[in-house]
Amino acid sequence: MWLDRRPGSLPGSGAGTPASQSSSRPISPLPRRTSSSRGPYLTSQRPGGSGSGGARASALSLVSNDSSSSLLAAAKRTNGSALKHSTTVEDAPDPEVVLAGILGPSLTVTASANTRGRPITKEDLNLDFDFGGLGLRELADRDAQQERSGAPYRPQSTEDCRFSMTLRGLAGLINFLLTGFFSVDERDKAKFEDLHRSIRACDDILSSVETNLTSFRNDLAAVSADIESLQARSSALNTRLENRKAVEKGLGPVVEELSVSPTIVSRIVDGHIDEAWIKVLADLDKRVAAHKKSSQQQTQSKAVEDIGPLLDKLILKAIERIRDFLVAQIKALRSPHINAQIIQQQNFLKFKELYSFLHRHQPVLASEICLAYMNTMRWYYLNQFSRYEKSLAKIKLYAIDKNDVLGHEDVSRRATVLSGSKLAGPPHDAFNLGRRIDIVRTNNQVALSSYLAEEDQSTHYHEVPFRNFNLALVDNATAEYTFLATFFSPALSFSVISRHFNYIFEPTFALGQTLTKQLVTDTLDGLGVLLCVRLNQHLAFELQRRRIPAVDGYINGTAMVLWPRLQSIMDAHRESVRALAAALPTRAPSASSIKTASAAPHVVTQRFGQLLHGILALSTEAGDDEPVVTSLRRLRNEVEAFLTKVSSATFGSDKRKRERFLYNNYSLILTIIGDVTGKLASEFQGHFEGLKTSFQEGT
Repeated sequence: MWLDRRPGSLPGSGAGTPASQSSSRPISPLPRRTSSSRGPYLTSQRPGGSGSGGARASALSLVSNDSSSSLLAAAKRTNGSALKHSTTVEDAPDPEVVLAGILGPSLTVTASANTRGRPITKEDLNLDFDFGGLGLRELADRDAQQERSGAPYRPQSTEDCRFSMTLRGLAGLINFLLTGFFSVDERDKAKFEDLHRSIRACDDILSSVETNLTSFRNDLAAVSADIESLQARSSALNTRLENRKAVEKGLGPVVEELSVSPTIVSRIVDGHIDEAWIKVLADLDKRVAAHKKSSQQQTQSKAVEDIGPLLDKLILKAIERIRDFLVAQIKALRSPHINAQIIQQQNFLKFKELYSFLHRHQPVLASEICLAYMNTMRWYYLNQFSRYEKSLAKIKLYAIDKNDVLGHEDVSRRATVLSGSKLAGPPHDAFNLGRRIDIVRTNNQVALSSYLAEEDQSTHYHEVPFRNFNLALVDNATAEYTFLATFFSPALSFSVISRHFNYIFEPTFALGQTLTKQLVTDTLDGLGVLLCVRLNQHLAFELQRRRIPAVDGYINGTAMVLWPRLQSIMDAHRESVRALAAALPTRAPSASSIKTASAAPHVVTQRFGQLLHGILALSTEAGDDEPVVTSLRRLRNEVEAFLTKVSSATFGSDKRKRERFLYNNYSLILTIIGDVTGKLASEFQGHFEGLKTSFQEGT
């Protein structure tokens, strides 16, 4: 109960201001109807929502839900139909006790003396009111609603007047009781005034907050409406975008195939031929392929028919520009002192798609341009290597002829140039390999330039010009074959490219083989020819590593020139030894000559040992099937027979001196070839080791 929460508000209590006085319920359980219906004890109320703050505070904060409910219930029990039929009226409690129980014992002291002294009788309670099945609050609300709605005035009956007077009396009684409750001392008046001012200030603040909240609600509603509008527009735009994407996805490829932009047309007709022009050409090629595919269909659209002539004109214009470009580059290759590989790398390989496009759309013209290029490069390489061969011909070479065989005792030292004129040169040793093997073992793969070859005044062996010419030839052949395979493929197959390569290098290869024959035909330098054989084999291995099979024909042809000549040289050495053995005296030597004869090794043994050492050093990785192995074994047998005849012709029947002589010769040969490795060297070392051991036992 609200009285329990305000013990200090009674007169004489001396307590402070109540803790809570705000309430939204009016001070009377009956609804306020008109200003004339207020009793003399009712406090003033604020009309609407902004009336007097003090009246509102006193009226709203001091009437609780419990008290109002109790009064309404009491009124209903008093005036309702249920009280009329009650059988325990005589036993009803004293109304003052009831009010004291509701309002507290302190409020009853403010009542009048008449109400305290006289008890309520049965006649006072014998009231009969008909509310039409409505409660007191509902009935009051209905009347107030009728007044607000402007219902026409209806005259009241006697019962209505009695009912209204009864309600007013009850309201006056409650108002009187509440008025007595607020009879407080003057010392509490200041507190209530402060409370009144605080409540008014709060009311003003709440009114401002209410205004702001109302404005915010209106603004929020406007923003919400705008957001809904934007959401609707966004949904509509998304729908349109999805529809456009779907249409574009379906029509995009078709439109792309059946349209040529002005940029492509202008670049094909007037653009400079570079990487961007190549991309535009590839785009045009794709459109041509798509148009061709669309033209093969049974149903053709108007767009396909219209785009066809334009594409044909663009193709013809592109072919014309490609033809002019390639012809200009081919003409540049015919300029004197030009480096063809630079033009090939910068002007051909960068635009290799041009020839593929030309071969697809104009194969006859592509074949003519290819033939023009082949003829140009055929002339170019023949011209360049002819000049290089003339430069190498100026190198001085040692003359190793029939005077440098094993069986010839007068070994002359001559030098010759490639033209055949003989000049006196520095002494040389045709049987000693020495540092000549470095030409095979070197890692320098750069050929001697024409200028250095013409300015070189030193004398060289035959393998020097052979190596430089063939090394330059292999390098240029590698570059040319790589260019052909890169530029003309995939338009041309590799078999066709190989035929084109052979056509270009055919005269150059013939020039190389002519030079090889010229170098080895008149010489008896077996070590030099074998060096050329090893150089040719190394070039073959290098070509295999570079994957250039088109030069195999030239390598094999060179080998067919070198191997027979080497075998002829070995046969010449064998024949010279045989002739020398045939020239030995047949009659037995005298005792005096045997006594003065020397057991030192023969000069032929020294030459044979050096020649054998050179051949074995150059054959460390050779197999048993090479022609040089058979020729070397034959020469070995001939030398052994010669040494046997020399021992017999020199020492006669003196077996001990004969064996010592043979032991010294074989020991010299074994000493010379003792540091050589390889399968063939091991064979010859074992053979001469056995001979040495056999003749050592006799000594």
